[in-house]
Amino acid sequence: MTNTNRYNYYFYLLLASLVIVLLFVSNTLSISYKEALNVFINNSILTYLTNTSLYLFGQNDIALRLPFIFFYILSVLLMYKITDKYFTYERDRLISICIFMLLPGVLSASLLVNSAIIVTFLTLLYLYYYQQTNKHSYILLCFFLLIDNSFAILFLALFFYSLKDKKSILPWVSLLLFCLSMYIYGFSTTGKPRGFFLDTFAIYASIFSPLLFVYFFYTIYRVAFKEKEKSLTWYISITALLLSFIFSFRQRVYIEDFAPYVVISVPLMLKVFLHSYRIRLTEFRKKHNIAVILVLLMLFINVFFTIVNKPLYLVLPNPKKHFVYKYHFIKELAQELKNNNIDMISSNDERLLLRLKFYGINEGKKHFISLEEFDGYELKMTVSYYNRKLFKVFIK
Repeated sequence: MTNTNRYNYYFYLLLASLVIVLLFVSNTLSISYKEALNVFINNSILTYLTNTSLYLFGQNDIALRLPFIFFYILSVLLMYKITDKYFTYERDRLISICIFMLLPGVLSASLLVNSAIIVTFLTLLYLYYYQQTNKHSYILLCFFLLIDNSFAILFLALFFYSLKDKKSILPWVSLLLFCLSMYIYGFSTTGKPRGFFLDTFAIYASIFSPLLFVYFFYTIYRVAFKEKEKSLTWYISITALLLSFIFSFRQRVYIEDFAPYVVISVPLMLKVFLHSYRIRLTEFRKKHNIAVILVLLMLFINVFFTIVNKPLYLVLPNPKKHFVYKYHFIKELAQELKNNNIDMISSNDERLLLRLKFYGINEGKKHFISLEEFDGYELKMTVSYYNRKLFKVFIK
């Protein structure tokens, strides 16, 4: 077996293992309110994807999240193809794709009903086409305009990237598409101006893992001031990063719009790191070795808690601080209601009703349910994980 075949085997084995993990985890989550909106109320690409999957595979949590796991697989395969000749050694390529696959932000995007993993895949598709043909696909760019508002970031990045080529029409096309995106989707400026810079920084740190995000900053800086030729990936990542921080000085940013353009920089980060690592003698690589061990350890800890997250409720003083609190309890509550022959319910809490609807508990006036205790309630239901009571409702 050649080295290339051996590393390919490792890659596909890890990918298959992670897909199994994602399928398992998807069955442990309940539908959130925003996800329920996309299934029952909204009219977007997410609505079409989820409802098609639910129609084909039944109304269950795995089918709800299956399209996004599928886009995760496609994104990983595309990233692996893009890095085919990016690294000198096959093991470097394997390390790069492993980091990308295990990034907290990429894994979480593959489990939740949002556009982040779709945007990641389509951005990688564009980069792959550009890498293979050395041409920009204007058909893809026009298609992206119809998919999601966050592609305005890609259009702006392409505009900056193309300014160095005066003969290209890309600056005009990308600027036009950016303006159209702003016109179609708009940009929210509502609410009282508040600073959320530190919040945005913290979210990025959770998407990458803290140490990796610090190195991402270093990579962006190093390429900016020490590299003559800057790649399209660098332009995309720095545009997304700077825009998110600029907007966060005034308002809370929707990080799912920016994260896909930042996580694609993993191969660039690793290439910079390996260059710094290999120009040093063995005795001066200690700090680099420690950094690699810490990053990989954090990533595998993240995967572990992605699989086994419910025991965290045992140590959290406030259950609502759990990172997937809004994706728990409703499935168990719906089953308990069915066990008590309750299949129609009314409530002042529209969010609760919409989430219960996914599990076959429809709206009706036979029973009333509330998250708050009220006078005259007849039944109290509690959802517990590991014998800790975490979620309760009151019914009449």
